[in-house]
Amino acid sequence: MQMRYMPPEKRRQQLAAVESLVGILEPDRAYPFEFIHFRITGFQLKHEIEPYLIPGDQLLDDLRIFVTKLSSQASQPVDELDSRVFAIEELAEHLGISTKTVGRWRKRGLVARRFVFLDGVKRLGVLETSLEAFEAKNPSLLPRAQQFNRLSASQKQTLIEQARVLAGKDLSRYQVIEQLVEKTGRAHETIRYTLLNYEQLHPLTPVFKRASGVMSPSDATRLYELYQQGVPPAELMSRFERSRSSVYRIINQRRAMVLMARRIRFVHSEEFSDPELVRSILGEQLCGDVTIDDKTFEFFGQMGEQLLPEYLQVLKGTPVLSGDRELLLFRQYNCFKYMAYTVRSKIKLSCVASALLKQAESYLAQADDLERLIVEANLRLVVSIASRHAMGASNFADMVSKGNYALIKSVQEFDYTTGFRFGKRASLAIAKEYAKVSGKSTELTRTRAASIGTIQQRLRESVDIGAIERARHSLTEVIRSELDDREQYIILHHFGLVGHGVRKRRKTLNQIGLDLQLSTERVRQVELTGLQKLRQCLSSEEFELLTE
Repeated sequence: MQMRYMPPEKRRQQLAAVESLVGILEPDRAYPFEFIHFRITGFQLKHEIEPYLIPGDQLLDDLRIFVTKLSSQASQPVDELDSRVFAIEELAEHLGISTKTVGRWRKRGLVARRFVFLDGVKRLGVLETSLEAFEAKNPSLLPRAQQFNRLSASQKQTLIEQARVLAGKDLSRYQVIEQLVEKTGRAHETIRYTLLNYEQLHPLTPVFKRASGVMSPSDATRLYELYQQGVPPAELMSRFERSRSSVYRIINQRRAMVLMARRIRFVHSEEFSDPELVRSILGEQLCGDVTIDDKTFEFFGQMGEQLLPEYLQVLKGTPVLSGDRELLLFRQYNCFKYMAYTVRSKIKLSCVASALLKQAESYLAQADDLERLIVEANLRLVVSIASRHAMGASNFADMVSKGNYALIKSVQEFDYTTGFRFGKRASLAIAKEYAKVSGKSTELTRTRAASIGTIQQRLRESVDIGAIERARHSLTEVIRSELDDREQYIILHHFGLVGHGVRKRRKTLNQIGLDLQLSTERVRQVELTGLQKLRQCLSSEEFELLTE
């Protein structure tokens, strides 16, 4: 905003400074804002701001947009410059590359500005000096890009005919493309896309008998379903006319999509950041042998009232966890989920690494086993609380079923680092679940209400104020990284996350609307958009801390 109203000459100087800065930035590094500000303007900030780093890849993208907008306002004629200016199409023709390649280069640091050309039209252009600097920094890009120049119609037809002859020799698609690469000197991707585009336009006369590597989503889903049902890969290869590698690639992509869609909630601990401590936690053995019995996970709603005595007999044999053992289980449970989350973040759907996929699935499977073990050890707690809320045997099975669901949710959300025993947290969650159910059978008596109130009071008295502040600070960091400026302002001020201290200082939607010059309804819409984004990246406890 400041640079928009600067004198034209000063603005051009700072544009040149931006271009010089882009030439030294590396995408995989991060840069402090003060450094960026000084390199562009030439002076230090007058006021101290909270220090923060900007990732290099984001910075390059932002500066590209910044230069385009600012140079459009500067409207500098090309005949006033000492250096030659190439329009984008002219540059592509000059170098023998496509305009798409020029667009990719711009994202990698080739600076393009808007100039007024000799015909009086304002267009994007690249200074010859900028091009030379970019080529010096990326010497291998131009030779590689020139291999992707466009084929003429006759060259494409020759390529297709040669591919058809080679495919008739029962060579695979990959082998045919590799032989054509060696013959023509063209890039692998150029030939692959040429053949693929031809087959899409001429489905009745394909080059290859076997389908291309692109499978429709419905076919891919069906293939994965059959694989899950136990159909061997050899049969899938025959049924879908795919190679073994293609079948496994599709299966891995589907497995990765399932993994990506799963919400992994865990309680983070500083010790998870230390690889040695993680190995120690995951390698620590439980005291005594404990078996997981699937029968204990059958809910009363499925079992029927007549099986109640059998269920209670099963519960008699379930283990009771000591404090130390419970702490160890929750540490391992959350550590496995943290490791699964960390590994999953490295997986790319475009190229699924089988080793990472197996590792993440293994961590989650072990976390699920521990979750089942903790739930099993606390099933008697559900029966005990249900017996106090049910008004007879008729709905007792129903109450236990609802309590079991509340118990599972409590395991997933329990913060073991606070030092509380899990039983207190689970008892409160189960009692709350019963309080939600309408009807006389779950009505809270004064005694029950007092009991729940006592638990809540003890929890409030034991709250670590420092922990709340740390949690709110962490929450604020997530908001600043995930939301845009307007969404941040609305969320932070409406939910009272601005300033210090445990007491929240909130603003109404109307007050925020006056601050941002927006209607109250528009503020509400933006807030909902921001909350939807945060729901995807916050645990339920963090989201509850935000909205409470």
